[in-house]
Amino acid sequence: FMLTVWVYYFFRDPERFPINNDTYLLSPADGVISQIVETNGPIELGLEQKKFTRVSIFMNVFNCHVNRTPLSGKINKVFYKKGKYINASFDKASEENERNYVKVVDSRGHEIVLVQIAGLIARRIVCESEENQELQQGSRIGMIRFGSRVDLYFENFSSLVKVNQKTIAGETLLAKK
Repeated sequence: FMLTVWVYYFFRDPERFPINNDTYLLSPADGVISQIVETNGPIELGLEQKKFTRVSIFMNVFNCHVNRTPLSGKINKVFYKKGKYINASFDKASEENERNYVKVVDSRGHEIVLVQIAGLIARRIVCESEENQELQQGSRIGMIRFGSRVDLYFENFSSLVKVNQKTIAGETLLAKK
């Protein structure tokens, strides 16, 4: 009975109230910010020559695991890559774990990349979005089942958050233009 209740709790999808202002990036995931770094973009999307700010959000098994888009725009690319299942709180999880890339381009041509990363317990990334799909800020794009991580790559925005800060998907302001 307790396991059933916990699974029901885990797969919850509460209503969120985005700001609907694309001068801000919203958090793509519930969790805790584990890292904020300046880095090259993902090789898998051909962005390794561009500099981005990467904000990593670790989701434990008690967080809601529905992922949402940080800004309104069109999905330019979705790319899935098989990988390992090491602890998602480790930095190397961004390059070694199973992951799914979603690149969104807004109306001004700014691009962000959201990376869903499977963790030690997580074994399934579900992406409910597809290429050329138009999304509104805070729209659901998918989920990662059980503990995991989401990395958000962006440029042309200034970070508003700090490491160890808690986030709520579709509501917490991460960055501002």
